[in-house]
Amino acid sequence: MTLAKATGPIQTIGAGILALGMAATVGIALGFQHIGGYIPCKLCLEQRLPYYIGVPLMALAFFSSSLRLPGVVTRGLLLAGGLLMTWGLYLGAYHSGVEWGWWPGPTDCGVVAAPQGGGAGGVLDSLNTVIPPACDEAAGRFLGLSFAGWNVVASLILAAIAYRAAFAPAKR
Repeated sequence: MTLAKATGPIQTIGAGILALGMAATVGIALGFQHIGGYIPCKLCLEQRLPYYIGVPLMALAFFSSSLRLPGVVTRGLLLAGGLLMTWGLYLGAYHSGVEWGWWPGPTDCGVVAAPQGGGAGGVLDSLNTVIPPACDEAAGRFLGLSFAGWNVVASLILAAIAYRAAFAPAKR
């Protein structure tokens, strides 16, 4: 079985690239949110989950390969990273399809309950006035792709790297 074979530089380098690539991708999304002022919708936030889970897993894969732990550990972690990025690809493709109007999005995306009561106009009261964006409207497009579309590209590349590293023969 391939997953039980020893690991080598391909797995170590692959895990390092994945950890850095996943961290950079979610870091860019957070930068657009906190520095650029783009408020993420519900589907945007869901697309970050594979990265939040994947970054520490790929760091573990890097260290397990560097420490020459049994191959099944490193290769299993890399396979998990590939599956996470496949999930991320699905989430991005789904959100892109919603933005292009190919299929309906979740009914609760962008819906906010009306504020209750008078309130004193403080910071906590202002939270009720912030309306999250709808999932079917792209916040912007760059080279024809929305943020969700670029997530599809990033997830596809990262998934390919993860699967290649998980199943590649070890070269010493």
